[in-house]
Amino acid sequence: MKPALSPTERFLRLFTEVRSGEGQTAILLFVNVFLILCAYYLVKPLRDGWIAISSIEGLSKMEVKAYSSFGQSLLFLSAIAVYARLSARWPRAVLIRRSTLFCMSNLVIFWMLQPGFLLENLPGSGIAFYLWVGMFGLFVVAQFWAFAADLYTDERGRRLLPLIAIGATGGATFGSFIVESVVQSGPFDSGTLLLLATVPLATSIWLTQRADQRGPLGTGSDPTASIPPSPEAAGRGAFRLISQHRYLVVVALITLLNAWVNTNGENLLFRVLQESLETDVTQLQISDPTDVLLYVREGTTAFYGNLFFWVNLCALLMQAFLASRLLAYGGFGTILLLLPTVALLGYTTMAFLPILGVVRVMKIAENATDYSINNTASHVLWLPTTAEMKFKAKPAISTFCVRFGDGLAAVTALVGVQLIEMSTRSFFLLNAALVLIWLGLAVVVVRDHGRMVETSVAERAVA
Repeated sequence: MKPALSPTERFLRLFTEVRSGEGQTAILLFVNVFLILCAYYLVKPLRDGWIAISSIEGLSKMEVKAYSSFGQSLLFLSAIAVYARLSARWPRAVLIRRSTLFCMSNLVIFWMLQPGFLLENLPGSGIAFYLWVGMFGLFVVAQFWAFAADLYTDERGRRLLPLIAIGATGGATFGSFIVESVVQSGPFDSGTLLLLATVPLATSIWLTQRADQRGPLGTGSDPTASIPPSPEAAGRGAFRLISQHRYLVVVALITLLNAWVNTNGENLLFRVLQESLETDVTQLQISDPTDVLLYVREGTTAFYGNLFFWVNLCALLMQAFLASRLLAYGGFGTILLLLPTVALLGYTTMAFLPILGVVRVMKIAENATDYSINNTASHVLWLPTTAEMKFKAKPAISTFCVRFGDGLAAVTALVGVQLIEMSTRSFFLLNAALVLIWLGLAVVVVRDHGRMVETSVAERAVA
């Protein structure tokens, strides 16, 4: 006779298969990642508001943002190496506690350095904050998923991690909503978000300790368990493997193009927003330099808070109600080709109507599709591959190709602004051309994926 399910576990079975004893730890992890993503999205819009008032002589605001993203990519390579060494020295619960406390202390430091608090506008502080937020988002979120993967077995993880992932999207949506409420109608300025973000992070530390003590079934887990090696460590020697398989080469190119196109789009959205805010400043006749900086900073933060809210809300709905159905009825090709199709339509429209309202709607559609349907496709495309491909090639592609795409976006900004003075419309048309290449490569992946699935099925039938 099977053990009885608790009321919580019976409720969770509405979303996935939950077995007796698994419910409480799953809820702990669900709430944990909800709080972590909530904290991240409290901070993320502020980085765009701060960098919007961080000027470098001779560079446009779009260039400052683009080059900072590239610098973030370079810092990532060294930071991940340091993190990997620490993960080998400390038990996973200790590592998570100490790294989260370090991030919380940094939030307090940046709160004191925010423009208009202790100093009017410390030179370079906006760029430093932009770089730091990238590191914060990478490590705090990544270490949670590493912890969850280490806590669960492969079979249990396949059933429960999709449920926990809903908490991540929900937390991102809630954090974005708070930003919009605080900046637009709340009694506090945007800098208060830095202190507010420490509250869910502190709670997440306790939840991590509790889940680690309970284990998957409430019977305890190994307290000395460590987080698995970093993606860079796992990816050493992977590039030879990638070069030997056309499927992996094309997947790597698609990943690079996705990152290149998306980062170009983010930079262009930032450019159009800043041009709109400059127009507002002129129309409102704001002349005092301090008031101008405050208006641009708060306006940028509020805009991105609203943008992230709608992106995450749409992604949550698409993940919950569309992703599995599109895969079941349309197949792998449908979910892999959807994002580049949406992107092509979006950038073509933005090229002819490069105004803020249109760009905002199209970027919401693109990013929401990326975070939901395309996220599902990025997991499915690895199912027919070998274990060696999954554990070597996938981490290498997911890190190197994405960061290289960010680098190409920075080069695009450099060439387009400094050398040939491209218009905003020309930038959008360039992105549309890149998406056409992306679509062609995606068709190759769909065909190869189908052949690999057929081969895998045939081999299992023979076995």
